[in-house]
Amino acid sequence: MAETRKKLFDQFAPVTPEEWRAKAEVDLKGADFDKKMVWRTNEGFNVQPLYRGVDIKDLKATDSLPGEYPFVRGTRTNNDWGVRQNICVENVAEANDKARTLLTKGVTSLGFKLCKVEDVDLKALLAGIDLTKIEINLMCCPKCVVDYTTKLVEIVKSAGAAESFKGSVNFNPFKRQLKHGVAFPGDIIAISKELLEVAKDVKGLKLFTVDSSMLTNAGAYIYQELGYALAWGNEFMAMLTEAGYKAVEVGCRIKFNMGISTVYFMELAKFRAARQLWAQIVKQYNPECECACKMVVNAETSRFNQTVFDSYVNLLRSQTEAMSAALAGVDTIVVTPFDAPYKKADDFSERIARNQQILLKEESHLDKVVDPAGGSYYIEMLTASLAKEAWKLFLDVEEKGGFKAIVANGELINAINASASARFDKVAKRKEQLLGTNQFPNFTETAADKASQMCECKCNCKCEEGELKLNDKRLASQFEEIRLATEASEKKPVVFMLTIGKLAMRLARAQFSSNFFACSGYQLIDNNGFKTVEEGINAAMDKKADIVVLCSSDEEYAELIPEAVKLLNNRAELVLAGPETDEFKALGVTNFINVRTNVLGTLKAFNAKLLK
Repeated sequence: MAETRKKLFDQFAPVTPEEWRAKAEVDLKGADFDKKMVWRTNEGFNVQPLYRGVDIKDLKATDSLPGEYPFVRGTRTNNDWGVRQNICVENVAEANDKARTLLTKGVTSLGFKLCKVEDVDLKALLAGIDLTKIEINLMCCPKCVVDYTTKLVEIVKSAGAAESFKGSVNFNPFKRQLKHGVAFPGDIIAISKELLEVAKDVKGLKLFTVDSSMLTNAGAYIYQELGYALAWGNEFMAMLTEAGYKAVEVGCRIKFNMGISTVYFMELAKFRAARQLWAQIVKQYNPECECACKMVVNAETSRFNQTVFDSYVNLLRSQTEAMSAALAGVDTIVVTPFDAPYKKADDFSERIARNQQILLKEESHLDKVVDPAGGSYYIEMLTASLAKEAWKLFLDVEEKGGFKAIVANGELINAINASASARFDKVAKRKEQLLGTNQFPNFTETAADKASQMCECKCNCKCEEGELKLNDKRLASQFEEIRLATEASEKKPVVFMLTIGKLAMRLARAQFSSNFFACSGYQLIDNNGFKTVEEGINAAMDKKADIVVLCSSDEEYAELIPEAVKLLNNRAELVLAGPETDEFKALGVTNFINVRTNVLGTLKAFNAKLLK
């Protein structure tokens, strides 16, 4: 068989990258190759349309195996990640009952949010849970972390699980500054020392949290989350090794809670790059064991891109996100319920979220293969390129005094908020698409009832609020505000498509215009076509249209516009579906919509004119 294959491939002459590009340029018929075929990422590097073996020949980590330093291919020799679900503890008995029920439904990792109750009885909360098999993660305020850790350790030891226990408490002193704009008032090093002393007999208990999912949910680009996460983790390493602790004591106690966005292959590459870079960072501290270099990651699907309208599309987003993390070999995954933007998750949405992961295991068998992306020219190059950009950011942070310094002076918050602002602008112009929100919305959906259900598991710690903090708005929020305002209005504006002229152009522009105005929830009236402008204007007035969209071809507009302006006579807003040119403006058109239009700004302007 080998000889047959060799003879078969010998029949084809090898093709060089230069020859392939030359042929591609011929097929492009004069179009610029770099503009048409090369993707410029938000991370600052170009992605080529094709990669070959020669492109990855100098990458060092491609020869490593899963479980081997630098762990780019994974820290384990299996891919059996933990299915995690978080529980907001408002009543201890109810939370315990829910947790034990979840363990019969495929969950293998539990997270408990403890900030809704003053003093949680941990023994009652964990009653009936096998601590030798189930991962336990406690999320509490930094001021309570030592007390809860002490109680957890006592419970673990009394259960005889000290050697086998896996879990975490989230000492996250930077959260307050990032989320609330107020610095943590406690002594970080003193609390860290207490934690290390309290947990010394339970080696599997992670103590220090790098919660970069906060950055993802604030709108950070992928390289920013990765670069800042590395600097965040290194802050713990530097502080505590300088305080006299060994690198292995600190490194083995750090846990990364990372976000997942919808850029499928980039996210897969992110986790691979993260393990490699973190291993290299910890290695510089000369740990006694390479186990300290292993990055432990809980990955959580994004809230930033979730939507209130067409919320079932959130399932598609979180499914591809979870798949990215699963294929990348993370340790545990949390799938955010699809209804999280507008209500407290119920049994149905939580069940769906769990089943999304279970499907990836039981139906797709993603847990059966370790690092399936290993050796893929494309993903290996994405991993290397993303690692390069994240490393630049990491070094920049270190030169400026480290993670703590750039959080304190606001540089990190400003950088993330600037990225969020840029993404909001792209969404406004549909350069970044949110299906069901700024593109292809459900024309008839209403969501006022959803907006009234807004509920979050918020902390009871009464943190002060500063001015400079991370963005807390979702990408869809501004479009949702417009559409909810339309729903609340006494009269919903009516948009009438005056379709006339060439069939292909009028249909295409009417469809474009319908999608455009549906983003604000207006009533849409499409038409097959009119023989004359007068016939169309009369039909529009009969329907009491507030907006009349003229849909035809560019070459026909010069004749159609003057008549439409005259007959409409300011009884409704005239909008031209087409390019904004001086010629058309001179004919009396002031409103234009096309692929370059700022959709959000245009709809805001119409809402200001038309809503009562």
